[in-house]
Order: sequence, then C-alpha cells, then structure tokens
Amino acid sequence: MRHDDLEERFAARLKEQGIQLSALQRDQFARYYELLVQWNKKMNLTAITERPDVYWKHFYDSLTLAFGQGVSDVRYVIDVGSGAGFPSLPLKIAFPHLQVTIVDSLNKRLTFLRELCTELLLSDVQTVHARAEALGQDGDYREAFDLVTARAVARLNVLSEYCLPFARVGGQFVAMKADAYEEELHEAERAIARLGGRVSNTQTLALPEQLGSRAIITITKEHVTPKKYPRQPGTPAKSPL
Repeated sequence: MRHDDLEERFAARLKEQGIQLSALQRDQFARYYELLVQWNKKMNLTAITERPDVYWKHFYDSLTLAFGQGVSDVRYVIDVGSGAGFPSLPLKIAFPHLQVTIVDSLNKRLTFLRELCTELLLSDVQTVHARAEALGQDGDYREAFDLVTARAVARLNVLSEYCLPFARVGGQFVAMKADAYEEELHEAERAIARLGGRVSNTQTLALPEQLGSRAIITITKEHVTPKKYPRQPGTPAKSPL
C-alpha cells in the first residue's frame, strides 16, 4: 500500500520519539482508521472522525504514553474503559510483543474491537465485558499486569480505584489526562496512597499540528492494594476516596 503525506508525517513524528513503524504497521493504522469510521456510522465510538484528527488525536496521542518510558520491558497490559481501543491498540500495533487485555462495560464496543483485531491480525488481545470494580476483585486479573492504562475515563481519584488493583507490585498505572491536571492530582493523592501507589512521574506533551497537549501521570504500585478495594460497582464514582 502506498503511504500518503499524512502517514509519512505520522511515521516521521513517531520516529523522532524512537518508535519506528514498518510498512505493515502503517497499513494497520490505515485500516484501523477505515474500520473506525465504518463502525462509527452504526454506533457511537468517537466524535473525532476526520482522518488527520484521528491520526493525531487518537493514534499519536495514544502512543505518547510510550514517549517518556519505554515499554520494551512491559509484557502484560490492561486498558480500562478502552472505548474504541485507545490507547491500548495503537500501543499493540507499535509494540507487537504486548499482551493486551481490554475491559469495557459496553459489549457492543468490544464487538468492534474484536472485529478490529481480526482485521488487523493482532494476536494476544483479550476483551472482557465487565465493570472494572468487579474485575478488580477477580483473582485472575487482580495485581496481574505490568501496565494499566486509562484515557479520559473518570477523575483521577475515581480512576485510581478502578485501575491500581490491576497493577502488580512494581508495575505502573498510567493515566492520560488533559494538560490541566494539577487539581485532579492533588485531589487524588490520598486515594493513590491508600491503594498502594505513588506518583513517580508527570509530564506534559504537545500534540502535533497545534492540536493541544496531553498530560501523562505515571503511578508506580509500591504496595499490595487492600482487599476491600475496589469497592462495589458504582461506589467509587458516587463516593470517591
């Protein structure tokens, strides 16, 4: 497949960050866009559908998670509330060694993601239809992952209760936020500590084409999460820590 100017600029900007895309990976991103737009006509996956915006605001934005920290040593990833597959599936395309679990409470979104993985020939991707609060108490998933990701799901104090129980001790939970994150981070400090985490890094990155910026908050899991967390489905959002 011939790659156009947008795809060339996308690949070049990633190369600047140490991410080298093969021709196959470029083709996978191109097909990802096509399927996203097709499925978006019959279900609400994203409000962003213009091709340049999808490449920068979804694909590139998802990969900013790997800019500040390499993922070569990461194997098991869980993406909480993935929606249309962000950030986990762009990460999977760029780093094929990852074994990805996607948890979402809406089954029709998972139907799209399964079809997408089939079309893109992505192996080692598991989709789970569940609430994060319930799955976080499941022994097969609790404290089983090197990296936990979430993008624009909830405020950080709530999100930490959803996500930190999945991280193994020594693993990381990376929250992707808008650049005005300081208030959320201050609000979440007590919850993060109670759940066994410590904020180990924060960084703000500008997206290309003057399309805004992204804050990446990295929380390292230092202690086992107390068994009572996460609480019953719905409770973290109604009564944040």
